Amino acid sequence: MRRFSLVWKISLSTAAALLLLLIVAGHFVQDQTEAALERNLDAELENSFKAYESLWSARTEMLRSVSLVLSTMSDVRAAFRTNDRATIQDTVDEMWKRISLSDALFFVTDGKGDVVAGAGGRQFARNLDVVRDALPHFPAQSTGFSTQEGRLYEFVVTPVYVQTESSLGLLNVLVTGFPVGDGVAKELKAQTGGSDFVFLQGSKPVATTLSTEDTTRIAMQYRRGTGLRHLDLGDREYAVLGTPLRNLAGTQGGDLLIVHNFDAIRRDIDSLRLKLGVTWLLATLVGLAITVLLARRTLKPIQELDQAAARITEQKYEARVTEGDDDELGRLARTFNAMCRSIQDAREELIQQERISTIGRLSSSIVHDLRNPLASIYGGAEMMIDGDLNPAQMQRIAGNIYRSSRVIKDMLQQLVDVSRGRTEAAEASRLSDLVGAAVDAQISNADNQGVEIRVNIDPRLEVTVEPGRMERVFSNLIGNAIEAMQDGGIIDICADATPGGVVIRVDDDGPGIPLAVRQRLFQPFVTSGKNGLGLGLALSRQTVLDHGGEIWVDEVAGRGAHFRLRLPGELAVAVPAAATSV
Repeated sequence: MRRFSLVWKISLSTAAALLLLLIVAGHFVQDQTEAALERNLDAELENSFKAYESLWSARTEMLRSVSLVLSTMSDVRAAFRTNDRATIQDTVDEMWKRISLSDALFFVTDGKGDVVAGAGGRQFARNLDVVRDALPHFPAQSTGFSTQEGRLYEFVVTPVYVQTESSLGLLNVLVTGFPVGDGVAKELKAQTGGSDFVFLQGSKPVATTLSTEDTTRIAMQYRRGTGLRHLDLGDREYAVLGTPLRNLAGTQGGDLLIVHNFDAIRRDIDSLRLKLGVTWLLATLVGLAITVLLARRTLKPIQELDQAAARITEQKYEARVTEGDDDELGRLARTFNAMCRSIQDAREELIQQERISTIGRLSSSIVHDLRNPLASIYGGAEMMIDGDLNPAQMQRIAGNIYRSSRVIKDMLQQLVDVSRGRTEAAEASRLSDLVGAAVDAQISNADNQGVEIRVNIDPRLEVTVEPGRMERVFSNLIGNAIEAMQDGGIIDICADATPGGVVIRVDDDGPGIPLAVRQRLFQPFVTSGKNGLGLGLALSRQTVLDHGGEIWVDEVAGRGAHFRLRLPGELAVAVPAAATSV
């Protein structure tokens, strides 16, 4: 976003906000639509379940009614009293011809479940377990599901009693039922509006309206529980509503699953998503186009301000903008124009004041730098006039006066060279000689302050510099250290040859450099508690940079200031190795 203009930032931000709003609204609409479709599907399955209960209850009630009617008929009861299997079988066949029901089964058993006679076109084993399961409920009728020879049936068990002298006596048991097969499941589907049905015995499908593959996969994933369940088969998803199939003992002997696939819902949701996506895209593009047009028109004054501000950075303070309407941008334009006029006036006044201030600070700095050599000349001349000196002393004082006067001459020449951009010719010089000359210029001040200067530099070290300018650099560093150590101390100067040049270390054990000026130490007119206005280090830094070197302050634990210089140079082998110490 940093690379975009303000127009595109506003436009893209607005488009992103609009798109986010549309996405949130779209997700809400989609969620609400999915919830409504699922509620409709749930209601449809509930309706199918109610329709199943109504149809199945009617079929079961019909079996119960038939069984009750048969159990009360005198012919049937008379046949049962004979206990003759043939007579009972003949009576059963006769009665079944009159009330024959499609696919229905009819059996007569004794109280233990042993089959006495049967009708309906299907014979089972000689004993029916459903009678023993229903026995606890006698003399009432019992209804439930049971598996016989691998098939699921719904049975109605009706006991037939006879009145004896002391109590009721069980004559026989009437067992009627319907097989539960694919035909029954398809009939339920046709009469309940199209929902699919799956009958399970345990986890094994026994009747279904679905394909064998889908039925098997549903049976494997289905877990008993209340409420609507979703089963994902990978290529399709089903909603399943299950209900238990109770046996005559009252326990769950199987499950009836009412199934509806999500294909229609998925198609509706996919269609809704497509429409929402197209709506999102069109709305975003249209919103982006409108936002760009409005943003360009609204931000045109800001673009003009930006261009004018760019001219201000180029110090073209005469730049002005169109002030426009009396709104926020118009007021901003008028404020900007007033600011430019103020800056232009202030700049002219500041230049005038800076010229005067610079002259004053430069004069103060020159006076500070000239004070020490002038004091040396004045003191030496006074000693020569007033004192009775021997020739050696006269020679020493004359030498000091000469060096101090040369320092003044070189300093004035340096100021002229800096102002005019002139430099001397660089030459290979021994570093020990340059440092020694700087020490000689400051040795008198060092003695007066009680400062010891220790130099340990290999005479073979040579640097390619302008000797006069570089001597003034070392002299300035030594002089600053002496001035900082009012109570005396030690200045150590040493150097080493490195692959990048010669590194010189100037360390003292004085109070160090205050944090307030450390970051601005090499800027002009920066000083801390000493005479003058701090032009020396700025000129020294420029001298080092002009020679392709660098100067910095090293962070070393303990007291004192620690200056480091790197100058182009090398270790010459022609000069005998001998350290110099002062």
